Amino acid sequence: MKTQFKVEKMMCGGCSSNIEKALSDVAEIDAIEIDLENKIVTIEGDIKADEIASIITKAGYPATVI
Repeated sequence: MKTQFKVEKMMCGGCSSNIEKALSDVAEIDAIEIDLENKIVTIEGDIKADEIASIITKAGYPATVI
């Protein structure tokens, strides 16, 4: 299942790297796609959207499901 998140505070490559790093250890995530220009993170995997949003938010980048 694919889920997209809007991450308004994701401004640069460092931000996207931090988000990717925060999500990389989650076993249920199969793929992470980051669209820095549009500030969208797409996750593919078997994990609840609110859990992903929480991980991204704890990394310092408030995320909302779109």
